[in-house]
Amino acid sequence: MTHYDVLVVGGGTSGMMAAISASEHGAKVGVVEKNKFVGRKLLVTGNGRCNVTNNRDKEEIIAHIPGNGRFLYSAFYQYDNYDIMNFFQSKGIKLKEEDHGRMFPTTDKSRTIVNALIQIMEDSKIDVHTNAPVKTVIYTDGSAAGVELEDGRTLSAKTVILSTGGRAMPKTGSTGDGYKWAKKAGHTIKDLYPTEVPITSEEPFILDRTLQGISLRDVDLKVLNKKGKTAVNHRMDMIFTHFGISGPAVLRCSMFVLQTMKRDKTDHAVMSLDSVPDETVGSLKQALERLMKNEGEKSCKNTLKQFGPERYILFGLEQTGIDSERAFKTLNPKEVDAVIAFLKDFRFSVHGSLPIEKAFVTGGGVNTKEVNPKSLESKLMKNLYFTGEILDYNGYTGGYNITGAFITGRVAGMHAAQTALGVSS
Repeated sequence: MTHYDVLVVGGGTSGMMAAISASEHGAKVGVVEKNKFVGRKLLVTGNGRCNVTNNRDKEEIIAHIPGNGRFLYSAFYQYDNYDIMNFFQSKGIKLKEEDHGRMFPTTDKSRTIVNALIQIMEDSKIDVHTNAPVKTVIYTDGSAAGVELEDGRTLSAKTVILSTGGRAMPKTGSTGDGYKWAKKAGHTIKDLYPTEVPITSEEPFILDRTLQGISLRDVDLKVLNKKGKTAVNHRMDMIFTHFGISGPAVLRCSMFVLQTMKRDKTDHAVMSLDSVPDETVGSLKQALERLMKNEGEKSCKNTLKQFGPERYILFGLEQTGIDSERAFKTLNPKEVDAVIAFLKDFRFSVHGSLPIEKAFVTGGGVNTKEVNPKSLESKLMKNLYFTGEILDYNGYTGGYNITGAFITGRVAGMHAAQTALGVSS
């Protein structure tokens, strides 16, 4: 039987960092991974470019982890996003900053990050068992004691770290295996739901694909509750699809759509789209009055095309009952107000999201009230630790979710090693 000080179940983002951290703190470390290779999900992050973290201060990072991000405060004070950057740069990997603080390797390849982590694990003499699905985690006398693999082998350990991920992107191996082992340890699993996921709609203009393929840049998208109050708003890009809407602004709104529907006990939520967020209603009114005066002979569609893609403008005119070929100067004040309302506050219903398997991130997971936020050790089972997406927190894409994974991995690895070696933290 092979024995480790620290055994990490799952060789993803947080699992690899947990293993490296535990090894750096003097532990003998093993990693078990059911895939043929480690880092499979990391390879596809950031469209295969790997958005390793985000260059923002702690408060802003945690604000971008809207699902229970406060749980991570204690971990962030031990290791943060700047430590992640220093970690990779100290290993010879150059990073660059892009829009919204997103940090990428200068190679623009996720493989650069994955290979670096694999090399560090090799140099650290960490045993990595690939093609090694776990049958069960072994608990004895109220303490984690190792794992039994599907092939019959048993690996014993002083501490076990569950880094098995959630249920989003199952093709990468995230199939929710860890939840049953957390339950076996006595943990409750908060309801799982998709986050960072495209939103579905049964609006006629979606079903008949009127707007399919139209991209809108830098829009302000809101989720409204049944009282008409804003649950959240994001200013980013979006796209209309054959099933609803997608794109960065939509992904960020998705968890709030599902939460609003649940809270309001409704089968839909209302979204408000402002396609010209730099204009106020007043400034837009003035701009349209100038156009009416200077270019009023032009058709409505030609006059308004500067405010968005032609198909979107034609759709808006149809929505407001205005003939697109009419001379713009013939619009009455009420019709001008209707055009402004469409551009600034186009409201439509959405009815849910694509399933969790199509999401980038899993919401819900191991109840964080049952986990020590400083060490990430279970409060219910000694020597059992959790990292990453198995926990009930979730962040936005853009380097926030992956930051949470690296940080929880780092912190859990350190504390698991100290526990295994009898070192006080």
